[in-house]
Amino acid sequence: MQRASTDIDPGLAVTELSDHLNGLLADVFALYLKTKNFHWHMSGPHFRDYHLLLDDQAAEIFAATDDIAERVRKIGGTTLRSIGDIARLQRLRDNDEEAVSPHAMLRELHADNLTLVAAMLEAHHACDDHADVATAGLLETWIDQAQRRAWFLAEAAK
Repeated sequence: MQRASTDIDPGLAVTELSDHLNGLLADVFALYLKTKNFHWHMSGPHFRDYHLLLDDQAAEIFAATDDIAERVRKIGGTTLRSIGDIARLQRLRDNDEEAVSPHAMLRELHADNLTLVAAMLEAHHACDDHADVATAGLLETWIDQAQRRAWFLAEAAK
């Protein structure tokens, strides 16, 4: 473990926060790839709208990856190094189905975003336990973004 650039106590706090953030990072990569998968394989009468919606959401999801990984490093932890790390840590399930209906895609992404929110809230509680206000602030932004994505997906799936 390297020396942190923050005032977070090294040791258990860094380990616990890094574990939460690395789990989130793995989930965010998994959600990004699933969102792009559905974007690439979208079809049907609402193709254009759903295709663009998922592309916008994928870009927002991917944008969080660097911030999550850099936060782990700032607090003194180490972060993911490979697709194998992602596979070991991700909690969101992949979708390798040959064909998925547009409605099923939207419902699945909706549920995944809500699962991500729950994991982010757990991480936020750990931040509270260790007085890590900077990570908590980042999490609040990411929670809001995931809730917004879930809302859009739920409305589009009606």
